[in-house]
Amino acid sequence: MKILITGSNGLLGQKLVAALRKDPEVELIATSRGDDRTPDPLQEQYRPLDITSEMDVDAVFEATRPDVVIHTAAMTNVDACELDPLACELQNVTATGYLVAAAKRHDCHFVLLSTDFIFDGANGPYAESDGPAPLSVYGHSKLKGERLVMESGLRKWVIARTIIVYGIAEGLSRSNVVLWAKGALEKGQPIKVVDDQWRMPTLAEDLADGCMRIAKRGATGVYHLSGPDGMSILELVQRVGAFFHLDTSCVNPIESDSLGQPAKRPPRTGFVLDKARTVLGYEPRSFEEGLMVLKRQLEKGD
Repeated sequence: MKILITGSNGLLGQKLVAALRKDPEVELIATSRGDDRTPDPLQEQYRPLDITSEMDVDAVFEATRPDVVIHTAAMTNVDACELDPLACELQNVTATGYLVAAAKRHDCHFVLLSTDFIFDGANGPYAESDGPAPLSVYGHSKLKGERLVMESGLRKWVIARTIIVYGIAEGLSRSNVVLWAKGALEKGQPIKVVDDQWRMPTLAEDLADGCMRIAKRGATGVYHLSGPDGMSILELVQRVGAFFHLDTSCVNPIESDSLGQPAKRPPRTGFVLDKARTVLGYEPRSFEEGLMVLKRQLEKGD
């Protein structure tokens, strides 16, 4: 099975690469913009790819002819998307369209990573059948990408939605909330944390496992893949502090509106995981189990 990954330099991309490059049943094709930044160079398994170039996309698909595409690459900075909607549209919608068209020509199984931000957060946790109502440019762009996939005529497609992915990887362009919380608490300086947003944080390794299960089983349709534990962002920071034995007295709870962020966030998302558990055998680790994975990696310097 030839599996092509977009965004292989990102957090989820690196976890997928680490798992799939060891799999004797898989021929890995890792793609990302620029050079390969994975810790153990992929060499001939890596191809640079600018997904916003239709010519680039077509050339890579023609050369590699994948069976499965796991499309993880995206513009995910919610406020940056709000401030630059054209860049967001290009990366999250137009580029997805190029990939979908190429995947259709080559009859690929296409897996698009999406987000809880397609929901308005009024009635979370959400099942796959719940109706979308995005509040931000980012949320709208990901929903447009979903609809491109659903309406493409692809024979086999999957929308895999997730929430707050955390973990450690090499050379990431952005941190994530768990690493930020740990670093901020270690400094001990006052920090403001919202207490009116509720999420289900997802360990990157668990999300990668869910994506691989989709590919191996030839699953189709919409799947919700997140961690199993729901909490406010404030509670998340407090649980990170408790796990790493860090003082949380520097944490000041605030409301989201007081931050003045450009993009509106859904107040309460979270996912119902019954479908992924039943159909895929997806069993994500608890938040504390995920933090233990993180701790071991930090200790090993992975």
